[in-house]
Amino acid sequence: MLDAGAGFGWLAASCVGLPGAATARARRVIQLFTVGGMSHVDTFDFKPELVRMDGKSFDMPTFFGQAGNLYASPWKFEPRGQSGLPVSDLLPNLARCADRLTLVKSVMAKSANHMPAIAQMNTGFILTGFPSMGAWVTYGLGTENRNLPSFVVLTDPNGAPWGGSVHWSNGFLPAGVQGTPFRPAGDPVPDLATPAAVTAAEREAGLAWLNRMNRRYAAAHPGDSALEARVRSYEMAASMQLEVPGIADLATEPEHTRKAYGLDQKETESFGRSCLLARRLVERGVRFVQAYHGGSGRSWDAHGDLEGNHSSMAKGYDQPAAALIEDLAARGLLDDTLVMGITEFGRTPVAQGAGKKGRDHHPDCFTVWLAGAGLKPGFAYGASDEVGRLPGENAVTVHDLHATALHLLGIDHEKLTYYHNGIRRRLTDVHGRVIQGLLA
Repeated sequence: MLDAGAGFGWLAASCVGLPGAATARARRVIQLFTVGGMSHVDTFDFKPELVRMDGKSFDMPTFFGQAGNLYASPWKFEPRGQSGLPVSDLLPNLARCADRLTLVKSVMAKSANHMPAIAQMNTGFILTGFPSMGAWVTYGLGTENRNLPSFVVLTDPNGAPWGGSVHWSNGFLPAGVQGTPFRPAGDPVPDLATPAAVTAAEREAGLAWLNRMNRRYAAAHPGDSALEARVRSYEMAASMQLEVPGIADLATEPEHTRKAYGLDQKETESFGRSCLLARRLVERGVRFVQAYHGGSGRSWDAHGDLEGNHSSMAKGYDQPAAALIEDLAARGLLDDTLVMGITEFGRTPVAQGAGKKGRDHHPDCFTVWLAGAGLKPGFAYGASDEVGRLPGENAVTVHDLHATALHLLGIDHEKLTYYHNGIRRRLTDVHGRVIQGLLA
């Protein structure tokens, strides 16, 4: 069992050599999280039967209890690339990447409510208080760059997802493994720069005094991981003053790279910055980067206007996401980076209410896309039923996704544990299986 404890030495933890641990195919993870629920039947899960039965009555329960008739996608699907994976016209740039994508088309979540569904996709549980996947990975593998956080979160200008920072929390793990949020515009970390009136010598003297006081307190209160994390944060802040400004200066990128990510367009500039910054962070040894597209102020939550909502959201998401995949591949980073295109749930195959306007929340079956290390490219695993309501074959749980991601990182999900309140906890609870059919 991997249980590094809560002391200053947790960063040295490693699963290398653990019984049952896999050979690591991935060294790092980038998660692109579409907040609000991207519709699977309008993006990656083509349903000819839904087209044939468009407008017909279909009895199914929905979150708001307003099930209308079956609603065929307003976007055309076509087979893409050599693999022939069907991707809709809503995502033309990701469609161009079809031969690098691995689709999981039979994912099931436990909640139809945004906040607990986002919590489950992040932590494995619909209740708050549990560590996020990024925190578990940081706890298990540590960092490759002591001057930067191992787990960075890039939020959306439209606000954090429902629930906010609980989704990148350390939970009961040592406080130092929680995600560090970077702002999407301006200085990534507020108040990082030393005020102009303070000299370098004064700054160093102040930090040294503060460090002595904190360590004196820590010695008198062993096991207080919150204080230890604060001490580490001060040490890291000093290092980040040197590292972060250079990483965040996207103007140093060639013009063709900035244009590829969409930094020259209003619709794509924000998420393009997040995706490009994610690439720059993993290049410098950050272990886990999570970039949110959408937030509580504006999201993929398409209740009343599916076409308007998804068209607008896809314009901001599609080009940067595709650019990230292609950029990682061109730099040789995709070979040992796991990219996860996730969302909290899908959307119903029926319209919400009378007429063809929106779609309701749908956790019973949806699609996530993956790319990169150790996966079968240009490949689809699992399938939904004829209209995309329920898994038709090879149902996949969120625990299965987490177990597979940890496996690609060389971690046995049953052995990455932490003893808390009488229970040896893990990301996958008491569930989860590695999806062998996804592995190359």
